[in-house]
Amino acid sequence: MAFGWIDEQAELRRRAGLVRTLRPRPADSPLLDLASNDYLGLAHHPEVVEGAAAAAHTWGGGSTGSRLVTGTTELHTELERELAGFCGFEAALVFSSGYAANLAAVTALAPHGSLIVSDAGNHASLIDGCRLARGVTQVVPHSDPEAVRKALRTGEGPAVVVSDTVFSVDGDAAPLDAYAAACRERGAGLVVDDAHGLGVLGDGGRGAAQAAGLAGAEDVVVTVTLSKSLGSQGGAVLGPARVIDHLVNAARTFIFDTGLAPAAAGAALAALRLLRREPERAARAREVAAELHARLTAAGHEAVRPDAAVVSVRAPSPEGAVRWAADCRTAGLAVGCFRPPSVPDGISRLRLTARADLSEAQLERAVRVIGETRP
Repeated sequence: MAFGWIDEQAELRRRAGLVRTLRPRPADSPLLDLASNDYLGLAHHPEVVEGAAAAAHTWGGGSTGSRLVTGTTELHTELERELAGFCGFEAALVFSSGYAANLAAVTALAPHGSLIVSDAGNHASLIDGCRLARGVTQVVPHSDPEAVRKALRTGEGPAVVVSDTVFSVDGDAAPLDAYAAACRERGAGLVVDDAHGLGVLGDGGRGAAQAAGLAGAEDVVVTVTLSKSLGSQGGAVLGPARVIDHLVNAARTFIFDTGLAPAAAGAALAALRLLRREPERAARAREVAAELHARLTAAGHEAVRPDAAVVSVRAPSPEGAVRWAADCRTAGLAVGCFRPPSVPDGISRLRLTARADLSEAQLERAVRVIGETRP
């Protein structure tokens, strides 16, 4: 029977409590949202929505082709120019998703014979980039600069260190200063995914690389997503102009993919301009995360101290995490649920988003529901 093995895999997932399902949400969901990545609360902001609508009216529903054919509009180049300037880099290149941006950066910057050193806590998109690249990958312990330094000594050719800036599971930040120092001792490049840092860390939300003094460095490349703090869709790679030119010519997820839809580009550009005008939103997201963590730990929960806007709460088991998240939903609170294989250490968690627009009453309600539904 074709695909007969799928049934066996489905049964194994069921027994392990790892079945995942889709839950379409209505436009007017009554749930208090602590599950999304809308860190600054901009996805429904009138200016962002209008940016998307205006772009669609001007450019149409789709970009009509790959970026190298008809899929690059003046709007795309405007977004790239302003995004690079905001984050402090020479150039930027927009992709259809953050996942595609990470695949592009890693595969195009790790040619045959190169060494890739990858943090064990990296996001799946970076891991897949390492798998698809033609270099040799060494995975090192999470946030361990000395392990990175030792790994870099094992090769003599081109080398690149790959890491998240803020890790999506626990919300902890990578030691970027130490990673950069290890790279420079070896003459290696540093590629970091700032999906969870843009809009939250740095001066007015300019990102983790800017906060670490690495923005604009000739040996640093940053990837970002437009779908978190900017409330839109898509991704981008930021770096030296010669690196961006190389990606245009060598990155398969750029060359062979349809360009980002104009509506998404318009929404992201509107959100970026709003953030530039209201930089206090970034600080507010960090404040909410710190307050949420403080209240959860005071209530007896085991929560990881957040370095950005992600707050992680440990669950007793995969099944317990699923039940806890479901009970929260029944009580009117949407939270994320991370289980193996999404968590590298095998520990299941609730993942909470500390959005900048959360009120005092909503914070209080969230902590109360989490406590009342704890398994």
